[in-house]
Order: sequence, then C-alpha cells, then structure tokens
Amino acid sequence: MHGGALAGWLLMALCAVSGAYCLLRTRTGTPQERSTARGEALMGFGMAAMAVPAAVLTLPEWTWAVYGAVFGAAALRALWSARRGAHHLHHLVGSLAMVYMAVAMAPGAAGAGGHAGHGAAAGGAGGVPLLTGVLLLYYALYVLRSAGHLIPAGTGVASFAGGSAEGIVRSGGGGLRDGGAAGGGTELTMACRLTMGIAMFAMLLTL
Repeated sequence: MHGGALAGWLLMALCAVSGAYCLLRTRTGTPQERSTARGEALMGFGMAAMAVPAAVLTLPEWTWAVYGAVFGAAALRALWSARRGAHHLHHLVGSLAMVYMAVAMAPGAAGAGGHAGHGAAAGGAGGVPLLTGVLLLYYALYVLRSAGHLIPAGTGVASFAGGSAEGIVRSGGGGLRDGGAAGGGTELTMACRLTMGIAMFAMLLTL
C-alpha cells in the first residue's frame, strides 16, 4: 500500500480480529445465522492473509489460484443463498472482489503489484481500472450506509450517511437490516461488517 508496511499490518490486524469475531458467532444462533457468520469469517481471514506486507511474507504463486477457487466457490454459494436474504448479495460482491484481486495480484498479471499489503507501492496498477472503480464506489457507499446505521439516529451525519447510499447499495444496506436477523443484529456485528468494508476499500485502492 501507499502507507507502507504499517498500513498493511493494520489492515491485517483489523481483518483478523473481524474474522475471529465472526468465527465466534458461528457457535450460536440459527443455522442461517451460523452460515452467514462462517461466510464472513472466511472473508475476514482471507483479507487478513492478503493484507500481510509482501516485504515480510511473499506468498507462493499457487496461493492466488487457491484464493480464486475458494472465493469463486463462496461466490456461487452466496448466489444460491441470495434467495433467502439480500445480505447474501453483498457476500456475492465481496467474494467476487476477492477473486478479482487474486487474479490482479497473481504473478504474470499485467501490472500486478503483489500483496495488497505492498500493493501500489510495488509499482504499477493492476486490474481493470473501470471494474476497480465500480468496486471502490460500491464499498465507499456501503461504508457510508453502514456507518449511518451505527451513528445515533437524528444526527445530521446519520441522515446523510443513510440516505446517500440508499439507491446504490440497497442490497448491502438492506443486508444490515436482514443481517440483524441473519447475522446477530448487534452493533458489534454491524461494526465488524463496517470494518471489513473499509478494509476491502483500502485493499482495492492498492490495485
């Protein structure tokens, strides 16, 4: 990343903590709640591994193929599960974004920058600029909407954050409401999702 190794370690820590919390949630709740938590734990740990600074740990070349296979399967599962709740559409976007980043960072990819934790600092932009921009826009609006649900109602910031992303991330924002039933519904759960949304935005910036 532009911020160097420190930013990579911070991203890794945030994603790992979020993944660990989601893993704890798999122990309680309904089968649907546990399934949602497992998907979010996979996303958190996958992002944590991807964010490790490349100067510290260089992943083997085959790692990116594993990323693509694992999150490709997760995307298919999220697509199938989307019949039961809108939040699974957000999982679908997240899984596809992970596949996209794995392909962009794989050795031999045009302009690949290596680890997300090293990213743009390694030189050259990777991926397809238009697709990267669309994903950045989605996650920026998702973060705004998620933050709006955590800010006390009635404040101007909450109204702006909640309204500004209404049209574009209706599925993701709705997922916070649906996720209230499907993922625990606590403020800590929403904060965990917000954290992973911010981390995904930061990692996409490194492409």
